[in-house]
Amino acid sequence: MKKIILIGGDPNSINSEIILKSWRKISNTLKKKIYLVSNYNLIKDQSKKLKFSIKVCKVKSLKSENNSDSLKIIDINLKYSRPFNVPIKEASKFVKKSLIIGHNLALNKNVLGLINCPIDKTLLRRNNMGVTEFLASKCNIKNNSEVMLIWNKKFSVSPITTHIDLKNISKNLKSKIILNKINTINDSFKIIFKKRPKIGILGLNPHNAEMKKNSEEKKLIVPSIVKLKKKGIKLKGPLVSDTLFINDFKNYDVIVGMYHDQVLTPFKTIFKFDAINITLGLKYLRVSPDHGVAKKLIFKNKANPKSLIECINFINKFGK
Repeated sequence: MKKIILIGGDPNSINSEIILKSWRKISNTLKKKIYLVSNYNLIKDQSKKLKFSIKVCKVKSLKSENNSDSLKIIDINLKYSRPFNVPIKEASKFVKKSLIIGHNLALNKNVLGLINCPIDKTLLRRNNMGVTEFLASKCNIKNNSEVMLIWNKKFSVSPITTHIDLKNISKNLKSKIILNKINTINDSFKIIFKKRPKIGILGLNPHNAEMKKNSEEKKLIVPSIVKLKKKGIKLKGPLVSDTLFINDFKNYDVIVGMYHDQVLTPFKTIFKFDAINITLGLKYLRVSPDHGVAKKLIFKNKANPKSLIECINFINKFGK
């Protein structure tokens, strides 16, 4: 039986709540596949605080089988005195170590894929780096070909630039990056979903800057589209973003935007949290819930496990 690696993520978050709620809803068959990379005592202490009853057990490796419905935990060292108030320095070390161990485990041929629960990006302590970029660096990807894809069964979006300030977007847009990321999307859809995706690509400026001579549309985006079309990729653009999401987005499998909020804001307006975050282009399939750490919801029993359950089902269905 192939395994699913689940990283517990940020210790100061709703992660334990969504893990415990998901555990109540998934099948015993799925439970046997899941190995949680976290701290054993933290999970026990947080579940007690949240008044959840769950059986947990420590395991040392993926070779440790357990036929019960206990949550198998690969134990990572963590120092804390209060279970939902782990010091930032300790939380940072814990998160980075968890990601590295999860990454190494995911390279195993007997693993379907990797899921990480939400992480406060400040814990990674590098400029503009989220989990996508962190794992890409561990996979030695140096050409910016990794892709953040926000996926729903009906439709997906992807930003060319991810966690950077708006003022820096234009100077970070490069034709080579656009080409690499679109190629990754096209190739990954053929591998994972067995289809050639219909891709729409947005311009950067309002009304595509009326296609002015020195605009990013004219200099970067249109030439990239021409090159990609010559390779047989099903691509249309540059599309105008202010009207696309009214209805025309339904004509595409993926809409690619130039920056994070250009595509994630309308996507979440349409689908709320009925989505997952997928990283394409790694050496394994990685997904995460499409929401943050939600610290304001701790102890309120309002955290929704839907996105995490979708992650588990997705890896189980599409993982290799």
